[in-house]
Amino acid sequence: MNDALQTMINNMPEKTGKSLEEWKHILKAKAFAKHSESVNFLKNEHGVTHGFANTIVTLSKEDNNSDEDLVTNQYKGKESLFPIYKKLLPIVKDFGSDVTITPKKTSVSVIRKRQFVLIKPATKTRIDLGLKLPHKPITERLENSGPFGTMCSHRVQITSIDDIDDELITWMKEAYEKAN
Repeated sequence: MNDALQTMINNMPEKTGKSLEEWKHILKAKAFAKHSESVNFLKNEHGVTHGFANTIVTLSKEDNNSDEDLVTNQYKGKESLFPIYKKLLPIVKDFGSDVTITPKKTSVSVIRKRQFVLIKPATKTRIDLGLKLPHKPITERLENSGPFGTMCSHRVQITSIDDIDDELITWMKEAYEKAN
């Protein structure tokens, strides 16, 4: 941490009325989806100057890097999709003890020796499920990889739990088997 940032943190209680930890607690309770929403909240509701508000929000985000926080943040504003995610997880975990679930900022990678499934809440109404199925023909449902590029060979758009059917599970299992 550089000296200027440390000085700002040290001066925060005097200049803003609260310590960095107190501000982090306030922001965590609000759970804003966007950086600018958090900054504006601190400026408008608490009279914090822009520089302090931006610093508080930036440092608060550094605390939100646990796997659970990463997944929670992916589904902010997309809460209706979370049950789909929760249904997919045990299915892929049951493929074998060598399955690793790796949340990232915008998606969750499912890995054996390499990634074979990618779960991404793409819109407020759709999860894009990326699959690594080289040489498998594209169909109306099993689309080309689209926004995933080379990370996946195919994509299936999921809009409801009912979309997680035997056909989809077979494709995920096939991707798992090819990832050895």
